[in-house]
Amino acid sequence: MDARAIREQFPILDQEVNGHPLVYLDSSASSQKPLQVIEAVDHYYRTTNSNVHRGVHTLGSRATDLYEGAREKVRRFINAKSTAEIIFNRGATTAINIVAQSYGLANVTKEDEIVITPMEHHSNIIPWQQVAKITGATLKYIPLQEDGTISLDDVRKTVTSNTKIVAIAHISNVLGTINPIKEITKIAHENGAVIVVDGAQSAPHLQVDVQDLDCDFYTFSGHKMCAPTGIGVLYGKQALLEKMEPVEFGGEMIDIVDMYESTWKELPWKFEGGTPIIASAVGLGAAIDFLTDLGMDNIVQHEEKLAAYALERLSEIEGLTIYGPKKRAALVTFNLDDVHPHDVSTVLDTEGIAIRAGHHCAQLLMKWLNTSATARASMYLYNTEDDIDRLVAGLLKTKEYFGNVAY
Repeated sequence: MDARAIREQFPILDQEVNGHPLVYLDSSASSQKPLQVIEAVDHYYRTTNSNVHRGVHTLGSRATDLYEGAREKVRRFINAKSTAEIIFNRGATTAINIVAQSYGLANVTKEDEIVITPMEHHSNIIPWQQVAKITGATLKYIPLQEDGTISLDDVRKTVTSNTKIVAIAHISNVLGTINPIKEITKIAHENGAVIVVDGAQSAPHLQVDVQDLDCDFYTFSGHKMCAPTGIGVLYGKQALLEKMEPVEFGGEMIDIVDMYESTWKELPWKFEGGTPIIASAVGLGAAIDFLTDLGMDNIVQHEEKLAAYALERLSEIEGLTIYGPKKRAALVTFNLDDVHPHDVSTVLDTEGIAIRAGHHCAQLLMKWLNTSATARASMYLYNTEDDIDRLVAGLLKTKEYFGNVAY
């Protein structure tokens, strides 16, 4: 895969920031968008903009075809059985909240357990805290190994016959840990629990097959996988979704409304109240086309090489602490001795290098790492080894700058 040629398809990357060519290393927060996606959204607004499903005029029919066509592209992308299992929403956060509020509150009691991990994004912690508070259920955590991975033995010890829900990230947005979802799913099912997978960091980077994983729910966001912001996906097994009640009412999810009772549309629309996020769904469909044309296997191979190169180069910097396992996704989270991550990020920005600094919506994990914040460089299909070299040079300059500052 020629990352330099791919980079040319991303207009935003062809610019200077603070007098330097832009190096974008913040794709775990939000990826950049290829021209193919930008043009698809632009074309929709220029030629097709209309509401979907109810209209019988030409523009309405075109918009519906594009919107539902995007749903079919998502189904193929993650290998779901049916488009009835693909729910569009605002993003992974919304998707997890739908499962928590609809499935969780209806199926969890005070005798039950919800199991998560300390590496979760806040979006996969707080909804389950709320379910536990409302129902009286026990919230349990699978402990982490020293390198930030999970032991299947610990999963077996934590998940019991009282566990109703296991909620876990496929990939940690801080450590880059790739969790063994298929094996964890098997353990959850053996104990009668359902599993909710936060795929925000995995869907853009891995070949995801929800049938092979056998997960019950899988969530991800479009903006991390070359699509526009504001669009996300909840996959759920149809048998589970059929039994769940919607959490948002009105508009598109209605079937029949009477004076005192109403009925809902069938799946997937019963979970899509209000006017859908049509243009962003069109953009998501175009992004999936883009990723599929490149080949997810090629993206995986490219990112494995980048991650290995980044670990090797960053390990050469004296006083730099790297967090997480050796085998990881294409991100590196680190701290530079005696320099706050925000200061690191600020100096790198003066060199045209964009990274993320802070707690990364993972405060529990920061406590486990015994730090309040970290710096994170996250890579994607448009990054090259030259970008890593620029990062290393920028970090050395940061060290030199703060080494010369009188405290």
